[in-house]
Amino acid sequence: MTWSGWIQLALYVLVLVAITKPLGIHLLHVLDPEKAGGTFMDRWLGGLERLIYRILRVDPKREHNWKQYGLGMLIFSLVTTVMTYGILRFQGHLLWHQNLDNLSDRTAMTGDLAFSTSSSFTTNTNWQSYSGENTMTYLSQMLALASHNFFSAAVGIAVAAAVIRGIARSRIRTLGNFWKDLVRIHLYLLLPICIVYSSFLVSQGMIQNFKPYTTFNTVDQTGATASQANQQTIAQGPTASQISIKMLGTNGGGFFNANAAHPFENPTPLSNFIQILSIFAIPSALTYYLGRMVKHQGHGWAVWAAMFALFVVGVMVAWPSEAAGNPRLAELGIDPTAGNMEGKEVRFGIFNSALFATITTDASCGAVNSMHDSFTPLGGLVPLFNIQTGEVIFGGVGAGMYGILIFVVLAIFISGLMVGRTPEYLGKKIDAYDVKCAGLAILAPGLCILAFTAWASVTGWGQAGPGNNGPHGFSEILYAYSSCAGNNGSAFAGITTNTPQYNATQSFDMLLGRFFMIVPMLAMGGHLAAKKMAPQSVGSFPVSGPTFTLLLIGTVIVVGALTFLPALAMGPIIEHFQMWGSKITF
Repeated sequence: MTWSGWIQLALYVLVLVAITKPLGIHLLHVLDPEKAGGTFMDRWLGGLERLIYRILRVDPKREHNWKQYGLGMLIFSLVTTVMTYGILRFQGHLLWHQNLDNLSDRTAMTGDLAFSTSSSFTTNTNWQSYSGENTMTYLSQMLALASHNFFSAAVGIAVAAAVIRGIARSRIRTLGNFWKDLVRIHLYLLLPICIVYSSFLVSQGMIQNFKPYTTFNTVDQTGATASQANQQTIAQGPTASQISIKMLGTNGGGFFNANAAHPFENPTPLSNFIQILSIFAIPSALTYYLGRMVKHQGHGWAVWAAMFALFVVGVMVAWPSEAAGNPRLAELGIDPTAGNMEGKEVRFGIFNSALFATITTDASCGAVNSMHDSFTPLGGLVPLFNIQTGEVIFGGVGAGMYGILIFVVLAIFISGLMVGRTPEYLGKKIDAYDVKCAGLAILAPGLCILAFTAWASVTGWGQAGPGNNGPHGFSEILYAYSSCAGNNGSAFAGITTNTPQYNATQSFDMLLGRFFMIVPMLAMGGHLAAKKMAPQSVGSFPVSGPTFTLLLIGTVIVVGALTFLPALAMGPIIEHFQMWGSKITF
């Protein structure tokens, strides 16, 4: 653990805090223009916005109840899933399917892989059981994948805004207009930022072109040109435009197989810093948006503080674990002070790898600049547990916000039980309906993770996937299904999942993890919106300050530990003891 690491961490925190309020205010203007007024871009893009409404035949002034809002979300997700599936299945017959890589035509994906990929990008998971540069055409990369990065991110933000409106409103049964939210998020938030962001990435050396792949002969040790068998092909393509929304929208699916460890996806330390900053940018700003909407800014900052504290704990476990290295290597005479550099890009080193791994799994991003499979057991435990908490430590765009609100409701319910008082949240009584919705949203992803992991662990097709035996092999399976249900997309990359069985089970894992969380949250939001908001009294539980923050942190940790500790004990925990010389066998 070095001083440079501490300085970088402090700088990251300072910049994140600095952008939270202004971006939160911008979200308020984008999502609720009637209350806050439109953005400065409305005067230029207002005509385009109205044209889109006319094309879609949408009345932006007509608001939806939670069922209508949810139905619109599901229809949009289904249509875009089918669109992506069709493009991937027929990419060999579409534009740009040949003469791009100087190697061979790009053929259609198999049905199971196309279903897995379309489900993955619809749910903001972006799990990839393929190598992007060797599988996708430029058209597929842009029209199917990059566009879906915008769609799924906008859906998450829209759902979070709808749930927050439900909390903020009183005796109103509507949560806003889904189509209006979707259009405004694209026009006034994601697209403008990504245009600037992509330009910055190009300035750092990231490529953005439609050139054929470049093939050249390597040079041997004598300086002579090597034989044709030693030719190397450098992949190219429209990378920067996809990476900007990949990070800002917490999507994570890489243009290249190596993801953010590839120099074309992450050229410099500055690009690395801005990429991890952009992962947290919108999720952090949504906490400020929450405070403004409910007219209680202290509550928004308390939620932010809980997320931040959990983030710091993760960094403080992953970083020293990787810096300490593997004691088994020290026994072989290898200097342990170098830390665990296996699977890490030397341009970024141990600290930036541990920080990136923590951030990308705190949020439902899944982009990686190092291979989590090569982390030490405790270093790998951090990203795994981050996902299993529901990825509410800032979380994905929108998903982190409505995810943490589940735990807010549970924390308030627990506090009410402790003092023998009816739970109350911002002047609204929390009843059985709200707790059932929150409980269902928490239990569904956990059940999917454990059920699919257990199934894969005892079947031939499941056991054939991991590249390792013992507890690490089990961790690879557990991580895969945790990542899919948590809509993260990163992996313990030692596992091979491009089989019909893995593609099918992971697809359902992703879909259930996404929509069985969203629908109950919309139902809870609609139920809260219809309630009367009573003035808070001295007996009301305060939802700001350190007491509430600690209760919220405790609720997140306890629920995650009770659900997943037995599974974690069979994987990274037992592997940690084995690494340090324990006689435990698996």
